[in-house]
Parts: sequence; C-alpha cells; structure tokens
Amino acid sequence: MDRQYKNVMNVDNAMYFTGTEIENTPTTGLNTLFVVGLRPIDEIVQLALANEITAIYFGANQSFGLPMPDDYDEWEPWVKMIRGVLDDPALFWCTLDFDLKYMESFLETGLAENNRMIPMVSVKMPYIVQLGYNAVIKIDDIDFNRTNPGVWCHSIQNVMHPSVFTHWQKYNDDKLIKGTSGQYK
Repeated sequence: MDRQYKNVMNVDNAMYFTGTEIENTPTTGLNTLFVVGLRPIDEIVQLALANEITAIYFGANQSFGLPMPDDYDEWEPWVKMIRGVLDDPALFWCTLDFDLKYMESFLETGLAENNRMIPMVSVKMPYIVQLGYNAVIKIDDIDFNRTNPGVWCHSIQNVMHPSVFTHWQKYNDDKLIKGTSGQYK
C-alpha cells in the first residue's frame, strides 16, 4: 500500500508505524501501534511499551489477507500473534482489520470473546457517493433466519454522517517506526 508518513515519504515497506487512532472505534484518540503483516509477539510488545502505546492495530495497510478464509493453518499464526498480545500483562487493546469475507472464520478463532478485541470488518464499497440519496445499505444474514435475528437497513446518508467520516489526509500524521529497511525513529 502506498502511504505517506510524517517522517518518511512514500514508503511501501512499512512494518510498524504509530499514530493516534482516528477512525471511529472504541480506541479513538489512543496512541496506537499499527502492525503490518505477521510480526513477532515480543517485538510488537517491546515497540508498544517503548512508544507508550495503549492500542495495537493488526492488519494495518490492508495487510491481512488469506488465500482461503476457512483454512485454519492460514489463520493460526495471526491468532497466535494477536492472542499473545492480548495475553500480555500490559492489557493492550487489539484491533484486527479484515475483509467481510473473513468474518465467519474470524468468529471461529474465539478472539471476539476478549473484551479488549476490536474486530474491524472492512467492507469495500467503491464509488459509494455516486449511488445517490435514496441508496440503502442492508446488513443481512446468509439466508433467511439463519444466524441473525433479522436485518438492519441504513440510509447511505445516515451511514456516511460527517461525525464518522475520516478523510484520507488525516492518515498522514502517522509516524513510521520500522520498515523492512530498518528503524526510522
């Protein structure tokens, strides 16, 4: 992902960066360590403690992706990494940013049972503003009356309320602290 960071321009080899959580989550406003891809648990915790971090965001820069969402062998290293951080005595908040197609598999990991875990379900909707005023987003079930008690329908106008909007420019304040070519701090 082509990103700009406060201290380095156009780096696509980021491993870790820090910043204030700007998206509308339970950790909004917290000093956050963003983790790109799979990384060693001890390194994540060490960087978090050194940078006075209270929240860790896994799958940053859309780095979470699996070839087969129902293949446990592919999930295992992610679960081990996140669970290792959740179990740390520092009691970090943890977020995993994953695509909607991985939701059922995520639930099977048991990570959602931890009250410091934030599943960030990413629903890509290109050109959403072009759908018009009457468009509706429907949160549905896999079939009639299967896993949810019903459906939720939201006007796009309500879903896209300014209070929950984060402009791309706000991401430029993140600070790269480690990339594949070494430390940037």
